[in-house]
Amino acid sequence: MDAAVLGSPSSLATSELEPSEIEAAVALWHACGLTRPWNDPHADARLALDGPASTILAIREEGRLVATAMVGADGHRAWVYYLAVAPDLRGRGHGAAVMRAAETWAIERGMPKLQLMVRADNAAAAAFYSRLGYATEQVTVFSRRFEP
Repeated sequence: MDAAVLGSPSSLATSELEPSEIEAAVALWHACGLTRPWNDPHADARLALDGPASTILAIREEGRLVATAMVGADGHRAWVYYLAVAPDLRGRGHGAAVMRAAETWAIERGMPKLQLMVRADNAAAAAFYSRLGYATEQVTVFSRRFEP
C-alpha cells in the first residue's frame, strides 16, 4: 500500500508487517501499553498475518518499525487493533497515516465501516480518534473468555 495513495508524505509509507518483524511489533505494543496479560500478542500477530481476512500494517523509518495497526474484516465490518506509534515519534502523523492505511485496506475489501475499541480510561486515544473523524457508537461490548 503506497502512502501517496493515502495522502501521506512518502516518508510515512505503509506496508504489511513481515513475519520476521513480529518481535519488533510486540516490543512496540509493549512500549505503547497495548498488551494485556490475558492476550498473547505473539499469537495475535501470527493469527493476523496468517489469516485470509487480516494483516498488520506497518510504518518503518530507517529500518525501524515505528507504527502498526492490525486490521481484520469479519464480513460485515473491519476492525483495528494494536494501533501503536513509537512514543518518541508521536504527534508527527504516524498514527493518522497508519489509520488511513487501515481505512484504505477496509475499503478495498468492500467493508462499509471500520471499528475499534478504546478502553474507557484512555482519553488520549479517544481524542486522537475523534480528531480523525471517528465517533462513539451507542453500544455495549459483551465478552466471554474461554479458558484453555
